[in-house]
Amino acid sequence: MAQLTPVQLLLPAQIDRRLQPENWVDSVVAFGIISGIAGLCAIVAYPLTGALSDRTTSRFGRRRPWIAGGAVLFAAALVLLGAQTSLLGIGVFWSLALTGFCVLTAALTATISDQVPTGQRGYVSGWLSAPQAIGTILGLLLVTLLFTGQFAGYAAVAVLLLVLCLPFLLLPDAVLSPEQRQPMSLAGVIDSLWISPRENPDFAWTLTSRVLVSFGNAFGTTLLLYFLMFGLNDANAEDDLILLTLVYMVFVIVAALGFGRLSDRLARRKVFVFVASALQGVAALMLAFLPDLTVAMVAAGILGLGYGCFLSVDQALATQVLPDPASRGKDLGIMNIATAVPQAIAPLIGAGVVALAGGFQGLFLTAGLFAFTGALAVTRVKAVRS
Repeated sequence: MAQLTPVQLLLPAQIDRRLQPENWVDSVVAFGIISGIAGLCAIVAYPLTGALSDRTTSRFGRRRPWIAGGAVLFAAALVLLGAQTSLLGIGVFWSLALTGFCVLTAALTATISDQVPTGQRGYVSGWLSAPQAIGTILGLLLVTLLFTGQFAGYAAVAVLLLVLCLPFLLLPDAVLSPEQRQPMSLAGVIDSLWISPRENPDFAWTLTSRVLVSFGNAFGTTLLLYFLMFGLNDANAEDDLILLTLVYMVFVIVAALGFGRLSDRLARRKVFVFVASALQGVAALMLAFLPDLTVAMVAAGILGLGYGCFLSVDQALATQVLPDPASRGKDLGIMNIATAVPQAIAPLIGAGVVALAGGFQGLFLTAGLFAFTGALAVTRVKAVRS
């Protein structure tokens, strides 16, 4: 809710109000630049937080202090973001907000590898993924129906972020004793960020697939409001965005929970990731060649079906190709970059594609190409059963 509601609505609307551009492409480009700068912060925050949480010896556990700290930073930055009226302020506080999000989720996803048996990771990852869709639609409803002001919208999702993190912090977390802690230095952390594709090909192919599919999904969703407003000339763009997101949400939830559980039972991952990626490519091509609101509704369902399956099963796949169990937080942090960074910088690249192509068809063709290529990349993983 706190990450995707700003991306889908609050942030582009805030930037558009600030610029009031004669050419709508200027607003898209500004949104893309700010998102891209924030994405650079994610590249640093994810693996660094993962490495630090791997070595944390707090009596509260390895992961919980980082989840709590990340949530507080994320919430505070969102509240301050809501008060900004300059592009510089918007850029600074969105970058801080995304950094808090990365700190929180780097520790959260490492908990799956810490505490969940391999045979249950698809199902548990589904329960981690499905709320993304629920959070998005609830966030959009909150900021369009109840908290309609700019500051109120950001403040509402910030407060709910803190409230909804509290139950997880009450769960047990393994405590690392000081003698188990691995030595750490800045040079060592930087060196550890390089994971040789030659020595760890399955990790490399899984990472590559996730980057490609995440870009494909981000191209198809992050500029959706602009597509409705300017691609379809939709007078009710914000309302229809909520409707599209609702359709998308239903299929993400069904797919994440259903296919995550099925992949556990069949002990198969790659075939699910391949089909999920291909479905996202199909949805993108529908939007490229049939730009119509009704078609967009169908495409939203197909995209949700594919992405929900991908979120749950690919996360389970990622936990099975980690090079070293002792550094799973750092390695999953690197893997999480492949999800967060495309989400952050896709608006910038997508805006460039829209500007060069003079419309949205090129954007959705690019989304389809990335998704299909990501499906092919996952077939190269050897260590995990098809």
